[in-house]
Amino acid sequence: MGQDYEDALDYSSRWIELIHKNEFPTEEEAHQIIAESKANFAEHYNRNWLEYRKSVTEAGDWAAVEWGGSGAVFKDILGREYLDFLGGFGMMDLGWSHPEVVETVKAQLNRSPMPSQELIDPLRGVLAKLIASVTPGDLKYSWFAASGTEANEAAMKIAKLYTGKPAFIVAVKAFHGKTMGSLSLMGKADYRAPVGPMYAGPVYHVPFGDAEAVEKQLDICEKVGIGVAAVMFEPIQGEAGAIVPPDDFWPRIREATKKYGALLIADEVQTGLGRTGKLWGVEHWDVVPDIMTVAKSLGGGVMPISAVTTTEEIFYPMMYPNPFMHTTTTGGGALACSAAIAAIHVTLRERLWEQAAEKGAYLISQLENCAAQYPQIYERITGKGLLIGMHFKDKEIGYKVASGLFKRNVLVAGTLTSAQTIRIEPPLIVSRQQMDMLLDRLDDVLKEIGKAM
Repeated sequence: MGQDYEDALDYSSRWIELIHKNEFPTEEEAHQIIAESKANFAEHYNRNWLEYRKSVTEAGDWAAVEWGGSGAVFKDILGREYLDFLGGFGMMDLGWSHPEVVETVKAQLNRSPMPSQELIDPLRGVLAKLIASVTPGDLKYSWFAASGTEANEAAMKIAKLYTGKPAFIVAVKAFHGKTMGSLSLMGKADYRAPVGPMYAGPVYHVPFGDAEAVEKQLDICEKVGIGVAAVMFEPIQGEAGAIVPPDDFWPRIREATKKYGALLIADEVQTGLGRTGKLWGVEHWDVVPDIMTVAKSLGGGVMPISAVTTTEEIFYPMMYPNPFMHTTTTGGGALACSAAIAAIHVTLRERLWEQAAEKGAYLISQLENCAAQYPQIYERITGKGLLIGMHFKDKEIGYKVASGLFKRNVLVAGTLTSAQTIRIEPPLIVSRQQMDMLLDRLDDVLKEIGKAM
């Protein structure tokens, strides 16, 4: 493409002006932006990404380019309204552009956007104290980054530093992120196989929810002399389709890890802060992990931020003798921390986990009725709270459901690569009326698919 500073200046100036515009563009401007956005993605971001997005494949003549939103509704650049039952894969617990989070970030932006890296930045300490106040057990110290995979990478390092052991036990179909360490723990060949060898330490995959398999693997590792640093699971598997383990799973693996001297890590990146009907997913089973990771909704849908939190004893090797053992220049910046402080405040004040439990019970029961009515379409419904999985007979049916809903202006988590199971993850502030709108439109889709079968 070649360097062209003048062109770059003109182009960035134009987009800065667009960003500052409060009103929607004219239809002609919107069409230009849509065409430009598709070209930019194809030529400079990821061409094939476009082929896997309903916003392009199912939106008709003009692709859906998001422009703004509020609550559980967002609008594209042409002003078309969509019901958001995807929720950014768990990022939008508070909905789009929650005003208190936005205003808090604006206020901090006007004061100091990023830390000096040398002085004490107060909000990092405030957020760490808040997390210690709302997490179970003796979890006390936190470290911050921007994404869930970074938090999980830090959790792996903390576990190895503390135990001095190399191995991890994780689940088949687990999703812990796509950086190399986190990817090593992932339980999906689609992402692992093309990359080849990853983390050098032993990683053992067991079926999710099978406590006996975890116990056996821990026992085998002890007998053959392989030290297990940690056992790591999502409380409820998200990417795999809102899979809830048996009730004895978490209590049993908690006891097993204590018995064999391994740490227990709860990946609450998606389940944390109310999504499943408890503030933390592990609270469904009254289990306290040794390390917990959280991300997605921690930033209130406004800023990217993640955290790993653990006890003082386990965190000690991150502080002594070298307090710079694991750092990031931008992680835990003032804007991100201000968003997280506001997000936690709103979540606690509104007791959003209780709303998720009540709304999820209603939605799951209604979806189970759909599954019973259309057994030729559905396999089952899974989930807790507002982390719900609709499991279909095959990927083709699943994608027909996802695309049918999108054509009716409802966004759900179904793609060309993962359509057999579709997640329903609306903002926790979704209304009963909006849930009923989803159900009405879903019924239309199911009738249409059923007639064609």
